[in-house]
Amino acid sequence: MRLHIATEEEIRRGETADVYFRRIRKVLEEEGLDDVKVVAEVSTRSLPEGWEWGVLCGVEEALSLLEDRDVTVYAMDEGEIFRPGQPVMRIEGSYTEFCELETALIGCLAKATGIATKAARCKLAAKGKPVYSFGIRRQHPAIAPMVDRAAYIGGCDGVSGIKGAELIGEKPVGTMPHAFILIFGDQREAWRAFDEHVPEDVPRIALVDTFYDEVEEALMAAEELGDRLFGVRLDTPSSRRGDMVEIVREVRWELDVRGYEDVKIMVSGGLDEEEIRELAEAGADAFGVGTAISDAPAVDFALDVVEVDGEPRAKRGKLSGAKQVWRCPKCLEDKVTPADREPGECPRCGEERRPLLRKFIEGGEPVREPRSPKEARKHVLRTVKRLEGVDRERD
Repeated sequence: MRLHIATEEEIRRGETADVYFRRIRKVLEEEGLDDVKVVAEVSTRSLPEGWEWGVLCGVEEALSLLEDRDVTVYAMDEGEIFRPGQPVMRIEGSYTEFCELETALIGCLAKATGIATKAARCKLAAKGKPVYSFGIRRQHPAIAPMVDRAAYIGGCDGVSGIKGAELIGEKPVGTMPHAFILIFGDQREAWRAFDEHVPEDVPRIALVDTFYDEVEEALMAAEELGDRLFGVRLDTPSSRRGDMVEIVREVRWELDVRGYEDVKIMVSGGLDEEEIRELAEAGADAFGVGTAISDAPAVDFALDVVEVDGEPRAKRGKLSGAKQVWRCPKCLEDKVTPADREPGECPRCGEERRPLLRKFIEGGEPVREPRSPKEARKHVLRTVKRLEGVDRERD
């Protein structure tokens, strides 16, 4: 293999599993325990960086691994908001049916959920302004589509990857690299050539920090392309850019006083939540975010047996028995109960709570399709916006 990746078939066969799962499956079979029915739940005790909530992502891939296995699966839907301690998936069936898939299943959820959550937080920080995922170069190319898909579900307005954009049914987005301008050796010539040859439906966003000061190059681009210039991109690395907030304010001022009020300012290069928040307030109109999203910390999910042959049974520190997560649709307050018990009305607002874990697979056959990336993204943006408002009211 020239690229060190596993094929889909190898993953489904359990060849990316931790070896002890294969060993104990054989032991259980030899001991006649391969038919013992269990209930196992996927959850996490905490979220990275002190996050209070996460955006569940990777559900579609995780479910696909369990199809054609004799199991029944309940899960939160793609793009659902969850909190630490809540089960996000429940698997019912013989343990030997799915034990070798645990490694891959957790992997499908862990990284995608971290990326989607970070994207949602960056989108919140941008206060409604566009955020684009530019970070696939920070991950192995084999998972670039997953990275872009998760970033989009989390709230990004577009992705730079060709295959990732195809996966979510969108057009890829991007401007121009510094190498393009360096090859021309002259900014104006590069911008003119871009305008002449790139399709009309691609916004004319000029990179304006290659040779000169950002303000100077922004004005040069505005003069060169005139009404055809949609925006300028500032991509100066943190080691050279100084106070980017002040630079954005200066670029905005100098463009405006010369009549270029419609020219947008896009900022990229090492951005994270707090910088996005400050730059949005300073006048930046859009953000290209790379490493902060694509290399977001994985969520430390675990899969734990909580019931064996109908008897509640769990390891120390875990709550035994199958569970359901209920959410009030009005105040978004959650309650976890045993799976066979109704939670009653929400004491805060009197609304009837709704179950978040729904049946997706029964006996290995899909009975429900997870949300599409577009549907999941809409749900994330709507829920996170409401959640932020609810939290402010409570404060």
